[in-house]
Amino acid sequence: MLKGFKDFIMRDNVIDLAVAIIIGAAFNQVVNSMVGDVLPRS
Repeated sequence: MLKGFKDFIMRDNVIDLAVAIIIGAAFNQVVNSMVGDVLPRS
């Protein structure tokens, strides 16, 4: 079971997915900051 998990983690698709999630989270923070500056909260 552990070997199968290691093979799954070492796939390029999983690494690409992890990078995409990190970039998406950072982009989400930037967008939220910009929207927060443009639209004042009441």
